[in-house]
Amino acid sequence: MTNLQIKIPRDIWVSATWDEYLQIIENPIYAQAKSYYYQGKFRIEISPVSHDHASDNSLIAIAIGIFCSLKNIRSKSLTNCSYRKIGTQEVQPDISYYIGDNTNIVPWGTSVVDLDIYPSPDLVIEIANTSLSDDKGEKRLIYEYLKVKEYWIVDVKNVDIIAFTIVDSGSKRITESQVLPGLVIGVLKEALQQSRSMDKNEVIASLFSQFQESQA
Repeated sequence: MTNLQIKIPRDIWVSATWDEYLQIIENPIYAQAKSYYYQGKFRIEISPVSHDHASDNSLIAIAIGIFCSLKNIRSKSLTNCSYRKIGTQEVQPDISYYIGDNTNIVPWGTSVVDLDIYPSPDLVIEIANTSLSDDKGEKRLIYEYLKVKEYWIVDVKNVDIIAFTIVDSGSKRITESQVLPGLVIGVLKEALQQSRSMDKNEVIASLFSQFQESQA
């Protein structure tokens, strides 16, 4: 890649050195873009966020927030946060969480989270509307490598949640969160399905009731 001024293809993986990648993402035209780097390739995502993507993103974040509040689970939710292992990896998941003892491990004033200093987030969530294949493939490999404890993919079009626990650099499907004990993935999936025909506030109220009942 000798001409860094050329328009970079979006939503596909492109070969580049780490230095080339940094030069590209520093270009102001990519200021609002999400970017990923892994094994000598990078991917830039700057597709407009659709209504469906944004709606599912906010519902999942609200649901997890309610669950953690009711269960007294310390957590910090981060939206589109950049995590970087200098020279080798960078990711910018839609939603990520530090949980429990890690909740406040990254100090205020941090721009890009340096994964050579701080641990990877405990939970990473990608909202997949047009990126499902990549979220299930290359990004899943990145999160395995970074030793994220849990990785979820919210499949917007099929109204589904594909959740994995990551152990020993591999991933395994789960039906209940391991980092948020007691949170059944099927309950969140049902909420997404309800949101297609119900007011979001009604869906949230229903989730609140279910989470309260599960405490009894």
